[in-house]
Amino acid sequence: MNARGKHVPIDARTKSRLANSARLLSEYRFQIWNYGDSVGFEGLLCASAILRDLRYRGFVHGALKAWSARALPYRELDNTFPGHAACALYEETRDPSLMMALVDLSRFLMSRRLIKGAYAAFESSPVVPPYGGMRVTATEASLITQPGAGVFVDCLHFDPPFFVHLGRLLDDDVLLRTGIEQAMAYIQVLQDPESKLFSHFYLERTGRAYGLGWGRGQGWALLGLFDVLEYVGADEPARQALIDATLGLCQALVRTQQPDGSWRAVVSDPLAREEASTAAFAACGFLRGVRLGILDESFLEPALRAWDRTTDLMDDEGRLGLVSAAVFPTTSLASYSHVSTGHLVPWGLGPLIMAAAEVDLIDVKRSSA
Repeated sequence: MNARGKHVPIDARTKSRLANSARLLSEYRFQIWNYGDSVGFEGLLCASAILRDLRYRGFVHGALKAWSARALPYRELDNTFPGHAACALYEETRDPSLMMALVDLSRFLMSRRLIKGAYAAFESSPVVPPYGGMRVTATEASLITQPGAGVFVDCLHFDPPFFVHLGRLLDDDVLLRTGIEQAMAYIQVLQDPESKLFSHFYLERTGRAYGLGWGRGQGWALLGLFDVLEYVGADEPARQALIDATLGLCQALVRTQQPDGSWRAVVSDPLAREEASTAAFAACGFLRGVRLGILDESFLEPALRAWDRTTDLMDDEGRLGLVSAAVFPTTSLASYSHVSTGHLVPWGLGPLIMAAAEVDLIDVKRSSA
């Protein structure tokens, strides 16, 4: 923000730092596939757009081509496939072998069993002891050793956007309907009806959700919901319910945003440590919502504060500070603040570049008006 409080468009220095961020992201050792790959690959596609550099799109295309040649046998972690990014790439390349691979994977993903309407992410959820060495109760200890199957908020950014995007590309109502139903199931299972925040995960064994208000988890839900809404027509009966859930989450995030534009590792706990990836996710999501006409322009101010805080935490090498390592599920909400930070990971660099692309679109739109 400048002295008058007006947003300053992306300048040459910021673009230089973003170019470094894109380079760092392209050097990340993606596991093909795992948590974080979706925003990582979308970030690389956005990097090509905002930096006018096709190398990053080429990276995504090459990785997807290599995967398609060895995709079988499918495995449980293939549910983290960056399907929305892959569909976006197909729209640019019209690569028939890529489309064949997307269709085959979608069939596998749709063959999984359901938990309260949502596909099970794990049959044995990777529940870990609380971070920070906190003591566990006997009940918590039993869930660490035998957690059972679970549903995770991250997956709202994986399955539903992939299914609806692919459904639109193929004019396939089954895929489109599956994506919508999955999004609604995540809302029913993980969104708290009072606060409108999302929980991190749900365990079939206990019939309970855990990790309410995990910061980055709100970002996964936010972007996933907007991605679905982009492909759901006005005549879709579930559209208003999707909008209501999304708007509720956006309003909850505005209420929990800190004065400097940031959010905490648990957004409803002002004493928790800061989590920088949440601001990047939120800046991207709010700006995308305004661009799509789902949010009104009152969300621009918190979006740009979030973007300014995100850029405050970038260094000249393109690194984004205060981003945590992977947050494995734990039943102790207080321990979420004890996950180590300072990591170069796709769930930090990806949303950073995605947010920059949305800022750039807003600036271009305004300058051409």
